[in-house]
Amino acid sequence: MVRKFRVYLGYLILVLIAVSMLYPFFVMVNLSFVPNSQIFSQSGHLIYNSLTLDNYKSVFTQIPLTRYFMNSLIVAVITTVGQVLFASLAGYAFARLQFKGRDVLFLIVLITMLVPPQVNIIPLFFIMRELHLIDSYSALILPGMFGGFGIFMMRQYFLNYSKDLEEAAIIDGCNIFQSFFKVVLPLALPVVVTLAIFTFVSSWNSFMWPLIVTNSESMRTLPVGLAIFKGSFREITLWGDLLACSVICTIPVIGVFLLGKKYFINDIMQGSVKG
Repeated sequence: MVRKFRVYLGYLILVLIAVSMLYPFFVMVNLSFVPNSQIFSQSGHLIYNSLTLDNYKSVFTQIPLTRYFMNSLIVAVITTVGQVLFASLAGYAFARLQFKGRDVLFLIVLITMLVPPQVNIIPLFFIMRELHLIDSYSALILPGMFGGFGIFMMRQYFLNYSKDLEEAAIIDGCNIFQSFFKVVLPLALPVVVTLAIFTFVSSWNSFMWPLIVTNSESMRTLPVGLAIFKGSFREITLWGDLLACSVICTIPVIGVFLLGKKYFINDIMQGSVKG
């Protein structure tokens, strides 16, 4: 009886936490369909009588939202693919291959994780300027394709990975790259998807770096465009338009998580079992 009570109490606590986290999102979505004149006059209401799509129509007419969205999508997708590819290769090398200076190099990778990202902004900006990449997709994408966290994450997985299938593939005639891409990487799909979700969300929400390296409106990403759009208000803030932009910004993140939820949860479960 006491055990059931604890289980039910745990479920109740989880439900309360979920509601407390989802409620602001529900309010944001709800208010994005409310006319600007009624957002504060009916504050506290969960259901509004007069819902409209005017806020969404207004956003697309006032700013090049489609361009911002496509820029963010291109940057986030390419950054994610590059991060997963390079982190997987580097993590596999640090975990499986024996070469001189391996431990020292991995220690340097770990040290880079201790450096705040803000510290790297100035040297990265000068590098991009010297390479004449300012205000381009290359400047937005390249720095995000390499990171110590992804390498560390993939290395820890490959350290606990059984060598049997890999050795069997090599005996069958596969070289090290073939065994990696055909055997090792497909079996590492849960951790690969987890890293992809983290990278996509981080790249999609990035604000400071895109703000610094982009000058033209055609290269702005959604967070930068949204901030500039908010700063364009003079006498009155169009909260309905801002909320509509915020809803549009969250759609890809939710979609990516839903697509990778199965593998993401499997990776967490595998980690808990190993721990």
